[in-house]
Amino acid sequence: MIGTLLSMLLERFSAWTAQLGTLAWLTVAFVSAIVEVSIPHFGFAFVSAGAIAAAAAAYLGFGTAPQIGTFVVVMVASLVGLRSRLVGLVGGRGIPTRTEPLVGRQGVVTHDIDHTTGAGRVNVGGEDWAARSAEPLASGTRVRVVGADGIVLEVTRA
Repeated sequence: MIGTLLSMLLERFSAWTAQLGTLAWLTVAFVSAIVEVSIPHFGFAFVSAGAIAAAAAAYLGFGTAPQIGTFVVVMVASLVGLRSRLVGLVGGRGIPTRTEPLVGRQGVVTHDIDHTTGAGRVNVGGEDWAARSAEPLASGTRVRVVGADGIVLEVTRA
């Protein structure tokens, strides 16, 4: 009789620890999700994913070592496999520059462009810009903007 009582108590204790472990992992997942939403850094979402997987392992009755192993494996795998894609999707292109809309547009050389010193000026869209080219270009030459380095336009003959 004492053996059955002891076995029943151990079974209840085992179920209780599995529930406690599950709740602990779900708490970690919830707190990580709140931190991710509050301070979007693309790091805590992966902790949440690992904690949810570890909670599933705890619910299924696995011990502490398999739970921690599951947490680490899922967190690292999701971090390595998904972070760069998510940052590319959500991060956008960054801060736009004033020169981006000028790429592809045409203009006119207002001051000769010397390809050795990189000095020269062009008028594009009614605005005066510093410019450089791979070849020397005289004033009055029509050019096309092919790129920009900061506020210096890179141009070629149109």
